[in-house]
Amino acid sequence: MSLDADLIVDRRRMRRKLTFWRVTAVFVAIAAVVSGAVMFTGKGAAITGAAGGSIARITIEGLIRGSRQRSEALDRLANSDAKAVIIHINSPGGTVTGSEELYESLVRLKAKKPVVVVVDGMAASGGYIAAIASDRIMAQQSSIVGSIGVIFQFPNFTDLLKTVGVQVESIKSSPLKASPNGLEPTSPEARAAIEALVKDSYDWFRGLVRERRGLDQAGLDRVADGRVYTGRMALELKLIDALGDELGAVDWLAKEKGIDPKTPVRDYPLTPRFSDLPFLHTAAAAMLDTVGLRGFAERFKELGAVQAVERLNLDGLLALWHPSSAN
Repeated sequence: MSLDADLIVDRRRMRRKLTFWRVTAVFVAIAAVVSGAVMFTGKGAAITGAAGGSIARITIEGLIRGSRQRSEALDRLANSDAKAVIIHINSPGGTVTGSEELYESLVRLKAKKPVVVVVDGMAASGGYIAAIASDRIMAQQSSIVGSIGVIFQFPNFTDLLKTVGVQVESIKSSPLKASPNGLEPTSPEARAAIEALVKDSYDWFRGLVRERRGLDQAGLDRVADGRVYTGRMALELKLIDALGDELGAVDWLAKEKGIDPKTPVRDYPLTPRFSDLPFLHTAAAAMLDTVGLRGFAERFKELGAVQAVERLNLDGLLALWHPSSAN
């Protein structure tokens, strides 16, 4: 019996050691994948002639935040020998400042090269701000376009704190310092201050749409109430120029900008954020499964929830369209 007990203990020790080395191997492999991905995308965006006399294809997807690397990559593209640029957009928007930064970068790009936007799935709020920087906007019939508006959201935990018997006290230099903060009732003055910020950014957004899309006041009022439209509806409302895909964009460049329709279209990668590399989730899950940690692999695959958490990390004013999670 003593021998059996010793064998059991030894086996448990071996299993613990094996699990440790498996986990270590996984983390080393993930680190290698991340490093390789960053080096690859960074080098791809750093090469001035990456488009090589072709039509450059860039992709803007997911949440839009400020990104110096992205702006620098777009400036390099503007100075490259690319004949034109086709931008594929699939984004619900993001922060107002990040969307403005992207818009200004694309305006600089458009000043040097013809730029056509193709809305793959969605160009809403900040995504639409980026789209209107181009010479032409094309979308699929069922694409989502619009959501011209600004939002400022903050949680308020005052009722919860009352329930658990917690009171938060603060000493401020002035009544509006750090307001609203979610730990105390929002005063009318604090609400008015935030509403002024939202209105000012909304007026800027409206002015941008009116200028870039050539809308009169009635047309602007009709589309700028925050709702989204399908591609077909957006065409009728003059939010886009035509229905179509990349082939339609190449055809327009050939007819209107004199670019040879046989010019190849090549990807020009923008340096991504680590959290915007979804393929890493899949790669890591495969690695975990390979080394025998299938349970961990399944958990890792479920990290699509990370995207939802990322939205909570967006600070400040948002130009963002996001349906209710209940839907």
